[in-house]
Amino acid sequence: MYAAAAVTRADAAPATSPDSAAEDRLIESVERELAAFLEQRGVDTAAIDPAFAQATTALTEFVMGGGKRLRPTFAWWGWRGAGGSPDDPQAPAVLRAISALELIQACALVHDDLMDASATRRGRPTVHVEFARRHAEAGWRGRPARFGAAAAILLGDLALVWADDMLRGSGLSDAALRRAATPWQAMRTEVLGGQYLDVLHQATGDASPRAALQVDRYKTAAYTVERPLHLGAAIADAGPELTTCYRRFGADLGIAFQLRDDLLGVFGDPAVTGKPAGDDLREGKRTLLLALALERADEQGRESATRAIEAALGDPDLDADGVDRIRGLLAELGAAQAVEQRIAALTGSALDALSAADLDEPAADRLADLAVAATRRRS
Repeated sequence: MYAAAAVTRADAAPATSPDSAAEDRLIESVERELAAFLEQRGVDTAAIDPAFAQATTALTEFVMGGGKRLRPTFAWWGWRGAGGSPDDPQAPAVLRAISALELIQACALVHDDLMDASATRRGRPTVHVEFARRHAEAGWRGRPARFGAAAAILLGDLALVWADDMLRGSGLSDAALRRAATPWQAMRTEVLGGQYLDVLHQATGDASPRAALQVDRYKTAAYTVERPLHLGAAIADAGPELTTCYRRFGADLGIAFQLRDDLLGVFGDPAVTGKPAGDDLREGKRTLLLALALERADEQGRESATRAIEAALGDPDLDADGVDRIRGLLAELGAAQAVEQRIAALTGSALDALSAADLDEPAADRLADLAVAATRRRS
């Protein structure tokens, strides 16, 4: 009963910002649910083999090692806005169900880090790097990098499997689980589709703004904001009008969230973001920021700028001076400012969609606060 009680206390806090006591209490409750679920799964994996349990401990540490818990936060307030109450006997089950979103997030991050060959996440070694290190230190057979990749694939898959287990075992009523299936199933397909389009566009070199926004829409927006809100609404048995408003709000806000991430990937402070500056450039990510820069360089006849940006994209040896040169070009070409303007416009349209929804309070205020915080963040 702790989870429901914690959220009830949170609702009594003043509606100031998503960093207020309300969100802190909600995050604590989500993490408590995750910890309890993962502890039980640790027992299950130990029964298979202690070595497997050691491996899954790394997944547990990854899940519990940080993160903003945005997805369950949006789902919770989506449920509250559709009439859900922390006094409802189903509230603890709702909390467990939406906490499962963090396991889908873990799956996406573990696999994304492997595909992007990222060395760090949240200031720590990524899963594939950590398991390659374990292999090398133990002197096992084969190549450490290959073992690390295999471990990351399997642990990412396990996170996705456990997400389904946590949702189905949450205690939601059969009717609520049936309603939840629609956004849940769509979300899983969309995020994997967005991941595939991301690697496809990198491979084909499609640097168009259309391609970048397509990836943003499905790889990030759908499972970060839109579908979590849809999930909360479905559990609460919301009508189609509210669901439509939530999805409009979520799609625009989710893209704005990713565009902020793109800016931070190039201009962010590594001490705050937890990733080396310029990693998105080294990984060759075809973001809207880069797409607009290349488009503007072409329009302005700046062939040297085009060559410099193209050369930097996907260059694993790009040093700090090289990152600074690209930053300068992105600013000169007006691409960074254009992305800032796009973030502001999308946030505005998202808030317009929210204002059209007939939401129970304090959900309307909380979601508006979350929209501002998600698009003005520094990490």
